[in-house]
Amino acid sequence: MDVAEGWGRLWTWLAASAPTTHELLRPGAAPAEVEELERRLGLSFPAELRRWWTLCDGTVRTDFAEIFPPFYTPHSTRSAFDAREWRRLRWRAQWAEPDAEPEAGTAARSFHPAWVPIAFDGCGDALVVDLRPGPLHGCVLEWDQDRSEVHKPEWTSLGEMVFAVAEALETGTPVGHSHPTVTPDGRLDWRIR
Repeated sequence: MDVAEGWGRLWTWLAASAPTTHELLRPGAAPAEVEELERRLGLSFPAELRRWWTLCDGTVRTDFAEIFPPFYTPHSTRSAFDAREWRRLRWRAQWAEPDAEPEAGTAARSFHPAWVPIAFDGCGDALVVDLRPGPLHGCVLEWDQDRSEVHKPEWTSLGEMVFAVAEALETGTPVGHSHPTVTPDGRLDWRIR
């Protein structure tokens, strides 16, 4: 599933149905900004992750635009770096040897240095792309700050995630336990049922 095609569908739906949320989203970052993020993180991004940030570079002033269920706002390249650095400092004792399985998509009980934050909820939880090696390299995990853990991939790829969200918005169907709605002021809102 191509992340650009899924994003185009999601973007179009937001423009027509949730204009307040749509207006908060920034256009994509320049490829040089994405390369700079890779360099600063010391990681090699898969093409799909590089492409993602050239489509959407977070939100204006880091306002909340919860486009990913149940309540995640996309990071900009700058806020992704800041979020990972904050976690690096918090998990400094376990950064070199995190409490995690070695393969992508497997359980972890500390924040792994091979994770790239792509979305935030404002309470410390995050969606991350898992760059550990293995068949699920590039999968999307949900990091639970309170429990300091992840269990399994939410999506096998960033493209799959964006397609699932676009499909749910276009058809009015849930993503997992989250149902899309639009508030009277034009914001996308995910209701948990």
